[in-house]
Amino acid sequence: MRRKSIAKGGGAQSRPAGYIDSMRTILMILLGIDLVAVVAVMLVGAVGMANLSRSPQTSNMLMRWRVALQGVAVLLVVLLMLTGGR
Repeated sequence: MRRKSIAKGGGAQSRPAGYIDSMRTILMILLGIDLVAVVAVMLVGAVGMANLSRSPQTSNMLMRWRVALQGVAVLLVVLLMLTGGR
């Protein structure tokens, strides 16, 4: 079985090419799930704004969740870029 090395430098550990492909697939799935969650939180917030008896605390919590989920999405994109896109 032949392995492709992605090592950069003398002491770096080599990994099979399939490992990177698997990692990219997992990161893409996580990114998709995260983006769906961002859209869901945004929709819940928009529907909540239409409600006249809305709670400002709930709106604030949803805004925090949205910002946190968008931060996770940015982190996942950076990790995807670090895996060396094709």
